Amino acid sequence: MTTHTTRRTLDLIDRLTRLANAEDWSGDLNPAQHMALSYLRQANRFSRAPSQVADYLATTRGTASQTLKALARKGYIQETRSPHDRRSIAYQITAEGLSVLSPRSGVPGTMETALDAMPEPERAGLANGLELIIRQMLSLRGERSFGLCATCRHHDATPDGLRCLLLGVSLANEEEDQICHEHALPLSGAAG
Repeated sequence: MTTHTTRRTLDLIDRLTRLANAEDWSGDLNPAQHMALSYLRQANRFSRAPSQVADYLATTRGTASQTLKALARKGYIQETRSPHDRRSIAYQITAEGLSVLSPRSGVPGTMETALDAMPEPERAGLANGLELIIRQMLSLRGERSFGLCATCRHHDATPDGLRCLLLGVSLANEEEDQICHEHALPLSGAAG
């Protein structure tokens, strides 16, 4: 049974989503293109394939493919084919793509400005609560968590550097704070 608090929270999330989507109609980007571009800015080198963009955006492969093609036509991303498998495609965000995602902090009425105005404890609590909701939804659906590398059970920080134990590769320092499609939550009771 849905409680009053749950219903109110759902209504607030829906309203917030609509406000954010309206904000994402900027320049020649629609909200789906803005979200895909934002994801690619945060994704690590293992997580930039069209199927991974589709999974993160919770959309179909066809819709994600059309969104990525539109972004490429606009010069915001570029396609890279794997030298090992020419069918394998990944996307890199361009300098022009980064420029359209510039922070909107200080611009009246933007989500970023509203969040910046919140006291840090409330902002952190909101982020933790939203992350918990997302994790729960993804878990119930059997979908990937797409978390930050540093929070993954496969992340290993040693004196010799960072490694992904799942893929068996070294990681650059900046990848620790990037989104990975292979992300797995730490096992219960495990540190991490």
